[in-house]
Amino acid sequence: MASQADGRSDCLAHLSAREVLRRFARRDLAPSEYLEQLLERIDADAEAEPPVNAFTEVLRDQARREARAADDHYAAGSGTAEGDRRRLVGLPVATKEKHALAGRTLSQGMAAYADEIAGEDHPVVQRLRRHGGVIHARTTSPEFSCATFTHTRLWGVTRNPWDRSLSPGGSSGGAAAALAAGLTPLATASDIAGSTRLPASFTGVVGYKGPYGSVPGVGPFAADWYRGDGAMGRTVGDVALLTEVIRGVHPADHATVPTQAVPSADADRAPEDLRGRRIAYSAALGDYPVQRSVREQVDAAVLAMEQAGAEIVEVSPPWTTSEIRETTMAHFGHILAEGMSRLLAGREETAEDYTLRFIADARAHARRLSLFETLEREAAMQAQLATVMEGADVLVTPTSAVLALPAEARCLDGLTVPDVASGGDRHVEHYWEAHMTVPFNVANRCPVLSVPAGVARGVPVGLQIVGHPYDESTVFDVAARFEQIRPWRHRRPPAPDDV
Repeated sequence: MASQADGRSDCLAHLSAREVLRRFARRDLAPSEYLEQLLERIDADAEAEPPVNAFTEVLRDQARREARAADDHYAAGSGTAEGDRRRLVGLPVATKEKHALAGRTLSQGMAAYADEIAGEDHPVVQRLRRHGGVIHARTTSPEFSCATFTHTRLWGVTRNPWDRSLSPGGSSGGAAAALAAGLTPLATASDIAGSTRLPASFTGVVGYKGPYGSVPGVGPFAADWYRGDGAMGRTVGDVALLTEVIRGVHPADHATVPTQAVPSADADRAPEDLRGRRIAYSAALGDYPVQRSVREQVDAAVLAMEQAGAEIVEVSPPWTTSEIRETTMAHFGHILAEGMSRLLAGREETAEDYTLRFIADARAHARRLSLFETLEREAAMQAQLATVMEGADVLVTPTSAVLALPAEARCLDGLTVPDVASGGDRHVEHYWEAHMTVPFNVANRCPVLSVPAGVARGVPVGLQIVGHPYDESTVFDVAARFEQIRPWRHRRPPAPDDV
């Protein structure tokens, strides 16, 4: 039986980040008390069998020092929203390991780089610190963030808190798992083919891929227009808050662009209706094979939007998963896989088989399509998406066509998906063809939120809300209204003893 202390820990751990900050400002919760509750939960997870295993390291001593300083800050009356322009004072934030912390390891999950030490903070980390965030832990990912599951030789297997036999997704799997398990209120993430949105979908949290250039990255990979760094949280308002903190022009990243405010201040009080909104809905996004349990939950979410006053228009872009695979894998072969190969040169035996398979597949596709040919195909997809979305405020689709992947998945031979449209199984050559995210990395000026649509077979299902290029405010507005119409904050994974 859970004790009262356990119950208090659970309640505090699942508060929204914005509510935690309000309680800090009211001085009815101290940053150090809140941090200790999270650290106790992290320690308890380490003793569970099996653990969620969301973190590469926990920065206890440093976080405690910063939390105590935040205690003093609020005790002195300096912590009101009006009196301090810093947005995160005393709030724990978990950062993806690839977001470098000066003086800490920077391996990106690769055993060959286990002892690599970062010389300076990543721009995202710089902004967290500037706003008073307390970095208490660093989250796991697959090697070089190149998979949609999360396990490595270096860090072991990260599991989904909803069902520990399943993966939380990837590559920001540790971030999503930590949020769902109540081990952090906010987390940083990255996305080059769905690495923020897929884990959010699989674990029932919110993940945001902003428009390319909205959040600063680190070269040379920051020049790849498929990728971007971003925010994850348990509510739309929390993700909007973190997004506002980390984005904007940065001198170290010449791809960054000026940004407009997103409606974080009003996200918790959004109207419970979508009247006046025209929403395009694509259930299969071309010919993706969608699992029945996914389709049912997303259909129900779209029906709720319609019942809340939205006009729903069904659309289907002229895309096939094979054409998307050919285009995007060739893109990766020309850029990402080339960089990975250079980093692993002479150390290939230390890499995971899924990493080597990704490099080989991407390079094979790049031999068949030149970089210019991939640009031609990408431009065509972008134009087709614009046509499909014409006249609509946003497009909504499933985040993933499949409900889940096994925790220790490798998917070296593709994936077989039970397709509701055909009524039979369909085998896809590359397992990413079972995820519906990468088209919006091709069209990477489009903002996309993944929000919880429902739960099927005991695990969450995600819904993507896609905006027109750089129209972030509409995406956040629709998502915040949907959150009021179909609230998800009350849904939590089972306690470890019940798993």
